[in-house]
Amino acid sequence: MKQILNFIDGKHQPSVTGELLDNFHPATGKVSSKVVNSHHEDVELAVQAAKKAFPLWSKMSAKDRAEILIEIGERLKARSQEFAELESYDQGKPVHLAMEVDLPRATANFQFFANYVLHLQESSSQIDGRGINYTLRRPIGVAGLISPWNLPLYLLTWKIAPALAVGNTAVCKPSELTPMTADLLTSVFQEAGLPAGVCNIVYGEGHRAGAALVQHPDVPLISFTGGTQTAESIVRDSAPYFKKLSLELGGKNPNIIFADCDFEKTVATTIKSSFNNQGEICLCGSRIFVQNEIYDTFVQEFVQRTEALVVGDPTQANTFMGPVVSADHRNKIWSYIEGAKKDGLKILTGGVESPVDSDSPWGQGYFVKPTVIAAPHTQCAIMQEEVFGPVVTITPFQTEEEVLTMANSTKYGLSASVWTENIDRAHRMAALLDAGTVWINTWMLRDLRVPFGGMKASGIGREGGEHSIDFYTETKNVCISYSMQPEKG
Repeated sequence: MKQILNFIDGKHQPSVTGELLDNFHPATGKVSSKVVNSHHEDVELAVQAAKKAFPLWSKMSAKDRAEILIEIGERLKARSQEFAELESYDQGKPVHLAMEVDLPRATANFQFFANYVLHLQESSSQIDGRGINYTLRRPIGVAGLISPWNLPLYLLTWKIAPALAVGNTAVCKPSELTPMTADLLTSVFQEAGLPAGVCNIVYGEGHRAGAALVQHPDVPLISFTGGTQTAESIVRDSAPYFKKLSLELGGKNPNIIFADCDFEKTVATTIKSSFNNQGEICLCGSRIFVQNEIYDTFVQEFVQRTEALVVGDPTQANTFMGPVVSADHRNKIWSYIEGAKKDGLKILTGGVESPVDSDSPWGQGYFVKPTVIAAPHTQCAIMQEEVFGPVVTITPFQTEEEVLTMANSTKYGLSASVWTENIDRAHRMAALLDAGTVWINTWMLRDLRVPFGGMKASGIGREGGEHSIDFYTETKNVCISYSMQPEKG
């Protein structure tokens, strides 16, 4: 059985203790590999390797660093099918989804930031003819990069690429639930000529390996994507060191649908924003609000299309949803569905723990049928807490004021989608929603040039091409989708 080892100073090596964790295949529920369970000694080795590599890497020209990152991106692209199959095997998503979304975005991360660093410009200003102010930006040192299991390659590379592009070195801690694509990425690093120690990867449980990285005095920067509760521990553990933190956390994202929307586009996209990747995306629209005039029509169509989704074998092209990542996560999702039933909410479709035939090869996998719940009020747990699975609520509303109150009623503020053909309303809603990113008539349209992150309990700091604007208490990105009509004649 394959053993996945740490990648430290350009070499694969076991943990100091020799301890291993079982890595389960979510589609079958069986152990598929073993992964090292690192402790603070392993993190110490990785940090020392990154410190040793920092002087060389940070002093290398931006052009030379960019060429290596571009080569990583090209080699990753050339092996896209291999990466996609591993990611599906490890995390549960359909292979075709990994090929369509995760791999192109992971490749683009290296390509974009490699080119971005070549075009950085600094500002200067004169002081009444007596002097000149100018800004210098230097790499900070060893970056601690902690990534989640839901988009294991895409989100890991979104951290690695900008950190390395500007001259930092890195110690990465991917989720121990999905180590396989990170392991394959290390071979790409070696093939592309990334100097030893520039990017190190350690695996293991968060309370051991992750905590050791957060608490290490020689790691001045932590970038974390994951749950809000874990982030609270990171803030506490890093506080004595005054570390620079970027925390991209949970979401309970509203999807607001007005009666004047493009109905077909809205329904089709809302199916994706609800259930793509088994609903295991922090940006999924898990709370759907529909204006009264079209509520019944929308619900009927949405439920019908949800019931038509194929759940099962993630290797098949017609599969829309595979299994969720683990047995524990499946049980958590199911507990929220049961809680909704106890709260008296109506299950419109779904609510079945395993829609896959128990006699099939996937019968022991961690499958959950996509579930739609009618929720007339917003105070129940399923409307307030992040489920992070294929479960959505649908709630009617009448006015802008009413839906804004409901949409902003949670502790989260990561993203939102607004569906309307009224451009004035679109801008009003975008300004008043508590969300770091607001999509108008679209979802998950990504632009690496803009900062990304949430408000309230959805995170602090911004990740992306642009630097944060410190003069404002909050910043948000508003992305408006439009259609280009071909010219005639």
